Amino acid sequence: MAEDELRRAVSDAAPREAADASRLPGMRETTRRPGVERLGINPSFMGELEKMAGPGAYKGQDIPIDENLMGEKTRVLRVSLQRALRTAAENNLALQFSRLAPAISEAEVVAAQAAFDWTYTSNLTWNDQDEPRVASNLNRSANATQEQTTTWNNGLRKQLVTGAQLQVQQELIYRDDDSPGQTAVPDRSYQSGVTLQLDQPLLRGAGSEVALAEVRLAQNAERDKAASLKRDMIRTLTDTEKTYWALVRAERDLRILEKHMERGMEVQRQVRERAQLDATPAQIADATARVEQRRADVIRARTALRQTSDRFKGLINDPELPVGSEVLVIASDEPVDAPFQFSLLESIQSAVENRPEIDQAILSIDDTAIRKVVADNARLPKLDLRLQSKWTALDAGADSAVENTFGGDFVNYVVGLAFEQPIGNRRAEADYRRRSLERQQAALSYKNTVQQVMLEVKSSLQSLTTQYQLIEQTRASRVAATEVLRAFLVEKDTKAAYTVERLDLELSHQERLAQAEREEVIALTDYHNALADFYAAIGRTLERNGIIFDVPSASQRRAIESMRKPIVPAPVELKPGEVETTPYEENLITEPAPVEAAPPTGTIEEPSDSLIPPGASEPRPETAPESTPPGEPQAQPATQPAEPAPKGVIR
Repeated sequence: MAEDELRRAVSDAAPREAADASRLPGMRETTRRPGVERLGINPSFMGELEKMAGPGAYKGQDIPIDENLMGEKTRVLRVSLQRALRTAAENNLALQFSRLAPAISEAEVVAAQAAFDWTYTSNLTWNDQDEPRVASNLNRSANATQEQTTTWNNGLRKQLVTGAQLQVQQELIYRDDDSPGQTAVPDRSYQSGVTLQLDQPLLRGAGSEVALAEVRLAQNAERDKAASLKRDMIRTLTDTEKTYWALVRAERDLRILEKHMERGMEVQRQVRERAQLDATPAQIADATARVEQRRADVIRARTALRQTSDRFKGLINDPELPVGSEVLVIASDEPVDAPFQFSLLESIQSAVENRPEIDQAILSIDDTAIRKVVADNARLPKLDLRLQSKWTALDAGADSAVENTFGGDFVNYVVGLAFEQPIGNRRAEADYRRRSLERQQAALSYKNTVQQVMLEVKSSLQSLTTQYQLIEQTRASRVAATEVLRAFLVEKDTKAAYTVERLDLELSHQERLAQAEREEVIALTDYHNALADFYAAIGRTLERNGIIFDVPSASQRRAIESMRKPIVPAPVELKPGEVETTPYEENLITEPAPVEAAPPTGTIEEPSDSLIPPGASEPRPETAPESTPPGEPQAQPATQPAEPAPKGVIR
């Protein structure tokens, strides 16, 4: 694939996905048909129906929970959603693990930049030479070399961003020559020298793009880890919110099934009382079996509530609520039925701008571009230039020798070229081919990431619209089933006689009503789950919950760590079976406290200018948008504060 074609394919990926949505960019609202109104039920009965079944039928009732694993009565603790989300952002173990990754990458950036630091070198050598040598006819006594030398070298070396290496070296040599048959003048001498040397690649390895490649790759890796942390935070908060609504569903399921069992037990009692009239043993056994099945459903519901509570405690990881604690955590917020406004175009644009996965795909493109430039340079022949100057001086004293070094009497100059080229150059050509293919893979991966993000956005919106319609539909189904049971009970009370067959029919009506109640709860909680998935799909989960994703420097991180105070609720003593509002809910919906958490650290620079799609923002670890996320419901669900919450800062 040609370079121009590759750039065009990447730059067109996001606009192509948003092309159809651009035709109608305006906001729209979820709609549904009236459900309860079309049932034709007398409005005077609606109050009675709501007391028989539905969310209002269980208000003020205790949770039908049994003993805990220690054989004690279960203590119950109510938790608000906002508090749970902020506690999870602070304490979740997976997030604590993820926060360390950017700090590790910061250290790798420093290590890559350290390649351009000055390096000091020093060598001290003493040599005692005593060996024979060939004497001349003029001086036959000069038949040996007896000499002691001490050499001390000090130098500084630095790698330059041009690919060159600069070296400055000072040399001091002390020589004592006692060789027979000759006299050295001066007898004991000091030689001082200063060498300045520059080795500059002219072809292979030349230029800042090659020299700084490792630094830029390390900086991109740091940015990638910051994006991974943001992705993990979005996923963790989304999982926490969905688990919260699973708590709501599990609690209501338990209440519904407990009520369902009590109704069945009453009918079972009536069937047994008719054993002397018209109830056969088979009919009595059938009523008993159905009640026992309901009792088993209650047991399963209790276990499901406890397991969901433990899973929720693991997600928020509050110090006062360990997973091993037998305190039962339940939700204090109620799911809200409210229309939702959204724009498909704005949702797509927000996803492209805010999703960390797209940021990571862009960074991957940049990484492959850097590696391709390095591989392209490696195909060139090696041609290195060496420039060297050396100033020397010799004297009987060390001080005078050093002082006379730059006198200009003795200066050496060296200019050299070194050439090298593998015959065929197959390895370099193969590496360049590999990097070119990796670049194409990165471009395709970016397009695939954009496509997957679009699927998630559309899927969440479709789920939102579906669940909003199902809320009304399941409510109508529940009201209709309640009316059937109400009318049946009225007939039962007003008629002088009733048969065991009608009691069996009453059990069936009860089962249909319980199923309709559970489906209504599922629709309500799934609607809020779809809301959580939608904000995760457009990358605005953190902003929705008032959390600023910030990447401070290492010094800022240390200062913040020294001032960190963990958010822990005051211990609350509850009587067995008592349900109270705890500090989890106090002053949190209207005035939530800012969250501080261990951060990714380090200064993060921009990636190289390569294949950054115009429809996508460059990845920025620091995001603090002030605008309201698109598509907030008209009547805010319980997940939103009643008043604007100050934004917390993840530190």
